[in-house]
Amino acid sequence: MGYFVVEGGSRLSGTVTVTGNKNEALPVIAAALLTNKAVRLGNVPDIGDVRNMLEIASQLGAAVVGKGENEYEITAASIGTSELPIALSNRIRASILFASSLLVRTGRAVITQPGGDYIGRRRLDTHFLVFRALGAELEIERKMSSSDVTRETAFILTAPEGGLRGADIYLDEASVTATENALIAAAGARGKTVIANAASEPHVQGLCRFLQAMGVAIEGVGSNLLTVHGRGDFGAAKHEIGCDFIEAGSFVGLAAVTDSDLTIAGVDTGIMRMILFQFERIGVVADADPAGRTLRVFGNQPLKVRKDLGGAIPRIEDSPWPGFPTDMMSILLVCATQSEGTCLIHEKMFESRLFFVDKLIGMGASIVLCDPHRAVIVGKSQLYGASISSPDIRAGMALLIAAIAAQGTSVIHGIEQIDRGYQQIDARLNALGAKIERAALKRADDFKA
Repeated sequence: MGYFVVEGGSRLSGTVTVTGNKNEALPVIAAALLTNKAVRLGNVPDIGDVRNMLEIASQLGAAVVGKGENEYEITAASIGTSELPIALSNRIRASILFASSLLVRTGRAVITQPGGDYIGRRRLDTHFLVFRALGAELEIERKMSSSDVTRETAFILTAPEGGLRGADIYLDEASVTATENALIAAAGARGKTVIANAASEPHVQGLCRFLQAMGVAIEGVGSNLLTVHGRGDFGAAKHEIGCDFIEAGSFVGLAAVTDSDLTIAGVDTGIMRMILFQFERIGVVADADPAGRTLRVFGNQPLKVRKDLGGAIPRIEDSPWPGFPTDMMSILLVCATQSEGTCLIHEKMFESRLFFVDKLIGMGASIVLCDPHRAVIVGKSQLYGASISSPDIRAGMALLIAAIAAQGTSVIHGIEQIDRGYQQIDARLNALGAKIERAALKRADDFKA
């Protein structure tokens, strides 16, 4: 465990390049186990969650070899076990994506409750709806953990004789991870599978392109109705992970709250339209250059909340793609504290995502948390350094942005959460002029947040 010491008040300048999309890399790593041939992945972000997924793939029997900066080759010539390693899978929610590839390769998958961010209840029901529709049977068992102290709930999935069968599936919610599990499982199922009410985020589209590179025919990519023609064998594949548009949005927010002139490179600007539109509602303008794949945020922008027609307070809310991403809510909320005026943030998807605002209030922000899903922000507020902790990836990045903009020194604990989603964030921001020192805890009572 470690912490950041952040000296606030710095104005940044320069160019920062966006890394690969974490939320695309994770399902692609799981899907790589479908084939016994080599898979080459490029633009893979060097972050905690990705390292965790690669280690799980390795423990399941895949050979994982680094081939250069942000590039890996995965070869699952054989799968040695159908059981996910509990300690690793409990750290990351995306570990559940191995269930589908294990069902295809071994006919069985044993998983436990996956880990991940504590941003509210995250159902597994839709995943099991998918597997049952494809013919798998589910058994739930309570088993003793490796420590022999606590009992884990094990979900045991068994494919029917002859393997999974294609089906007409209607997801009860447009879950990104459940859609990805459906795609991976359907790729190895016999016959045609139709997935209705599917998620269509850019990272889901990226997984579709990867499966297509392995020889799977998929129709409707980018829509909420996907048709997958399963196959019994898969070829070798080469795939480049797309840009992390959430990271790009995070850097837009960073530039805005620190009144900095930043260029954000390596961005697919076409998938940034809703994010940029919502930023404009609180006065943040970024110039997009599609040809150059860059966004430019100029300094000295007069941040001011733009009222709705008739003078109403604007409500900014998240929704499934192509709506405003839930992962951007924490970042935009911090930006709103530095914009003159009042706005309402409505986080509809997760009931605990906004609970980090108490830390911003402690730094001087004027925020009223109305209920678990809604917060009223009144800006502009002077932020001051504080000792705080990071509850999840996106809130952690939002707090880091707030600390860089604040007056005085902040100490941010729990930075392993930030490291799960942002590659070498302290070094990259320091190169732009930030003052962030990474330190390691020496003893348990060093933790003061």
